[in-house]
Amino acid sequence: MKALVTGATGFVGGHVIDQLLDRGDTVTALVRSPAKAASLARRGVVLVHGDLDNHDALRRAAAGQDVVYHAAALTGAVDEAEFMSANRDGTANLARACVRTGGQQRMVLISSMAAGGPARRGTPRTEDGHDQPVTMYGRSKLAAERALRGEQLAWTILRPPTVYGPRDRDNLLAVFRATRLGFAPVFGDGSMEISLIHVVDLAAAILAAGTHPGLGGRLYYVNHPEVVTSAALVRTIGRSLGHEVRLVPVPEWLARGLLSVSGLTAGLLHRKTILRADKANEFYQEAWTADPCAFVTATGWTADFDMLGGIVNTAEWYQANGWL
Repeated sequence: MKALVTGATGFVGGHVIDQLLDRGDTVTALVRSPAKAASLARRGVVLVHGDLDNHDALRRAAAGQDVVYHAAALTGAVDEAEFMSANRDGTANLARACVRTGGQQRMVLISSMAAGGPARRGTPRTEDGHDQPVTMYGRSKLAAERALRGEQLAWTILRPPTVYGPRDRDNLLAVFRATRLGFAPVFGDGSMEISLIHVVDLAAAILAAGTHPGLGGRLYYVNHPEVVTSAALVRTIGRSLGHEVRLVPVPEWLARGLLSVSGLTAGLLHRKTILRADKANEFYQEAWTADPCAFVTATGWTADFDMLGGIVNTAEWYQANGWL
């Protein structure tokens, strides 16, 4: 098959590229920096220089593709308008480019559990449409989904939770580093329930969404079905490195204060950041969990890595590559 990947030099997109090449697909990547993507070119990936605002580059990249995997996203921004410009408008631009080149592609949008919002303890989210995002990022991802739904194009939307694994810099690496000191912060009392997905499992789900028949026009949550607590996650990370970790509870008032200062400072300096006041709206919830059964039933995909196996795999990779 012929596949286009956006966000190919990023964490998730890079793993999607790995699995596409392993499968023998012909792969094109839309890249802002050909120099940064030079290793992809050496592996046979066709590079199209441009971004999600470059309509000519989008049309050239989308032309003749069987599947478009849209993994590019802005996770830190100066303000909500910047989130919307990148995540909503960029998705709309890509979808329209597909339509203008014939509209025969299937487009897979890698969205986020943040678009649906938090769950209740003991009640994982399902694809019921009752979306309540609690951050600017989450609202921009929900807006991206709605933009895609409005185009005359075959599409599938995936909502993963926290993604971790080899080459992850943004999600759990800081926790791994903190636990080496024998203690680590945890928001609230550590009882928040969470779902996780290892990046290798997510990449496999993304490819299944792009190739399995009968998924057009559907949204799915994709994650390992195991539900863990934030405290258990941190302790497991510590043990993967040979440490018993002391948890340091961070009260909500303190987190909100620090995040407010971080966000205001970034705004004054016009710098992108994920550490904004509304991030506390994610940190202090009962649960961020979802039920993947609908996607499993539709495709036969299953997540291989539970928390313990995935954390051990990630720790081994970090240690082997000097990231710790």
